[in-house]
Amino acid sequence: MSALKKLLEFINKLEKHNIHYSIGHHRDEFIMLKIAIPGERWEIEFGENGEIEIERFKSIGGVSTDYKLLEQIFKNN
Repeated sequence: MSALKKLLEFINKLEKHNIHYSIGHHRDEFIMLKIAIPGERWEIEFGENGEIEIERFKSIGGVSTDYKLLEQIFKNN
């Protein structure tokens, strides 16, 4: 199955299930879909050669109202 066909089939399935996604292009020869569902964020890249790379980010649980927690974003940068 071609890379484009895989991508289109996946997008059609997302739309059928009413799952929001955005499309981006951050690397040569790859198209990225970003998907957000409750408690998770997915980045899926479809390569021109048919390769698919998937990264999944899961919530550590709970909601915090501590504004100081935002400083952790800058700790490793």
